[in-house]
Amino acid sequence: MDDIVLPPKLLSHLSKAAEIVRSHDFIQVYSHYDADGISAASIIAKTLMREGKEFRITLFTSLNDPNMKVISDTQSECIVISDLGASYIKQLDELSCDVVVLDHHTVEHQAERICYANPHLYGIDGMTSGCGATMAFLFSITMNEKNWDLVQIAFAGIAGDRQHIDGVKGLNEYLLKTGKKKGFIQIMEGSLIPPGDLGSELLLSTDPYIAGVSGNPEGVSKLLNDAKIDKGKDYRDLTADEKRKLSSIIALKLVEQGTTLQTMNELARTRYYLPNWKIDAETFASLLNGCGRLGLGGVGVSAAIGDASSMEEAKDLNDTSKKQIMNGVLELSSSTITAMKNIQWFDSSTLGFTGMICGIAMQFIGDPSKPVFGVNHSEELAKVSGRGTWEQLDKGVDLSIALKRACESVGGNGGGHKIASGGSFPSLRLDEFLNNLNNIIGEQIRSSK
Repeated sequence: MDDIVLPPKLLSHLSKAAEIVRSHDFIQVYSHYDADGISAASIIAKTLMREGKEFRITLFTSLNDPNMKVISDTQSECIVISDLGASYIKQLDELSCDVVVLDHHTVEHQAERICYANPHLYGIDGMTSGCGATMAFLFSITMNEKNWDLVQIAFAGIAGDRQHIDGVKGLNEYLLKTGKKKGFIQIMEGSLIPPGDLGSELLLSTDPYIAGVSGNPEGVSKLLNDAKIDKGKDYRDLTADEKRKLSSIIALKLVEQGTTLQTMNELARTRYYLPNWKIDAETFASLLNGCGRLGLGGVGVSAAIGDASSMEEAKDLNDTSKKQIMNGVLELSSSTITAMKNIQWFDSSTLGFTGMICGIAMQFIGDPSKPVFGVNHSEELAKVSGRGTWEQLDKGVDLSIALKRACESVGGNGGGHKIASGGSFPSLRLDEFLNNLNNIIGEQIRSSK
């Protein structure tokens, strides 16, 4: 295992999961609709195809009571749930069919009957060191060691959940070391410059979001002119001197707009190239995210299992998604993010892409000292996404617990990770929810001092 030993309890759970799946001819798969969830579902789909199994995949935007009812009502004798499930283990335990859960979110309950694999159960941080796609991949190679090529899809999930930002760790490190050794993953140097065609990538870039450049064709032209670089160039075509000059100009602009040093370091992260796909993991993740965010996650699954026409459609959907996200970010940056004592929040009802825009706001637009929350309350049930920073976590902030408590306090539910979480609650109780959330975050900070 290249000096990384997987926990025996994890191996036991994975073996049980494989045994359960092998005993059925048809498997119903439920997964999340983001890049990690689509990657996980695709890995499971490809694994089942190779095993000669029939299956159906359903993607959820979240696992809530209505979607839990969908699962409960399924007629399948075998259900596999990936990148979801941690908050509904008790209800899943009550189902009469065989259930396998491959999740990485905060553990709330231990499973009594179903097969439940989650990094947190083995002392591994599921926020940083093993995502849904990681767990799906480990299940896949437990089914058949020949499935190691699927590690490339897993890395799209890892990148999609940003678990590579501060270096690959834990279970993900096992995937990287072995995947690299087998020739499925190659290391790319980090850079502030987005990969791909410079003109189009800088125009639609939100990672980084460069004020006055992102979403501004004239700003892009001026930036490239200042760096003396032709607009039609690709990142791969730049000389070392051109890379240094363009990176320096981008860094200066980010500093001027108040971007933190932590974010700057994250932007210059190592990237991972997937040779069989001829793209890097972050680009792959972006393609899958674009499909999911536009409600066409099935296209993403088809693309990830190797359908060429679906991959082309995914690229078109990604372009559309990035343009819509940019429009939302530009609208947000010109409006007011409401500041409360311990939190900041914005109304995302007309923006869409709440989670994506929330992350961008936290890194490049809002106050870096307070967690930011986006709330879409356009329907009866409001949806909230929250993002924080590592510095906030060091001060005691835990968004998973905070959103769970705040949502439940007004008749909703929530959860996720300490640094990125989500939930839902009745829209009519928005003000009460925000006040409760503000107080809970304040309690967390005070109790950690």
